[in-house]
Amino acid sequence: MNVVDLLIRLLSAPSVTPDDGGLMEFVETYLPGFEAIRVDEGGVKNLFMVREFGSGEHLCFAGHLDVVPPGEGWESDPFIPTLRDGMLTARGAQDMKSGVAAFLEAMRRTEAFDGTLSLLLTSDEEGDATYGTQIMLRHLKEIGMLPDYAVVAEPTCEERFGDAIKIGRRGSINGRVLVHGRQGHAAYPEKADNPIHKIAPVLPKIAGVDLDEGDEHFAPSKLVITDIRSGMEVTNVTPGELKMMFNLRNSTQTTKEDLERFVRGALEGLDYELALSQTAKPFMTDPGSRIVRLLDNAIEAETGLKPKHSTAGGTSDARFFGEYGVKVVEFGTRNDTIHAPNERVAVEEVEGLFRVFRRVIENF
Repeated sequence: MNVVDLLIRLLSAPSVTPDDGGLMEFVETYLPGFEAIRVDEGGVKNLFMVREFGSGEHLCFAGHLDVVPPGEGWESDPFIPTLRDGMLTARGAQDMKSGVAAFLEAMRRTEAFDGTLSLLLTSDEEGDATYGTQIMLRHLKEIGMLPDYAVVAEPTCEERFGDAIKIGRRGSINGRVLVHGRQGHAAYPEKADNPIHKIAPVLPKIAGVDLDEGDEHFAPSKLVITDIRSGMEVTNVTPGELKMMFNLRNSTQTTKEDLERFVRGALEGLDYELALSQTAKPFMTDPGSRIVRLLDNAIEAETGLKPKHSTAGGTSDARFFGEYGVKVVEFGTRNDTIHAPNERVAVEEVEGLFRVFRRVIENF
């Protein structure tokens, strides 16, 4: 089986979060000589496969086998892969069964390696990720098997295959504010306490404001208001409370505590409640680290491109590796149809990704 045949096999399994479509068992049989460790929890399946080839450091390839629901608007069955004009169409083609197929086939063909080689797969990345990669990493720490380096094969390329890798990600902090007032008649505003009027002068101080200046790797941490609602959709009653939601994609320069101080300072004098939750912490791997240099060199040798080092985009399971001090990078195919109808990937990119991962393993 070559890497494209393998990808077709993975795409044929309807593995909508948290279902793995039976793929964990398939992967176990596909890597002879590797020891399998399973940690399943909360309806989620997690698989870690490891083989110690030598006494060197530990390299792990990681990803997820779950996909988002296909939705409407497909020109073909989303779980019957269609190959046309060099493109494979199916749900998960880019995000991220192409990456899994590439490193799985590269690992299967490895006969010698200077260290320990492993993979980590979950069926809960597209969902809440509560019982996925972080559960497995916690277990690996307990048994002393955390990797030194990790490559997460998420789709990272922008215009051309090989043009970008991710060496970090911004964090994500969600905020909710409840501003209290006193409901009343619109004709007698002096008898009411309108929370809309109370929050209005505050909005220019917080909406779209940068909490830091960013740096060469991270964009500024910008506070984005995502929802404001109040009242009863009538014109003669002023509301008694207002709810506002916001999000901050934060760099390593701004913490949850920084955000709380900023928001509370802006809301000083109001009667309000504030709740913050951090769903992801920012991280960055040193651009000069061994794994970044190995991946850069492999991509340039395969594509002729020097990839840019990015931290843009949303969150991924790479954040969990970062929390454990694992030097982690992300590299995969182009990212232009993920989560969309008719998600597709170029066969030549899948084959190129496989060859890049082969080079990384061979030169480790």
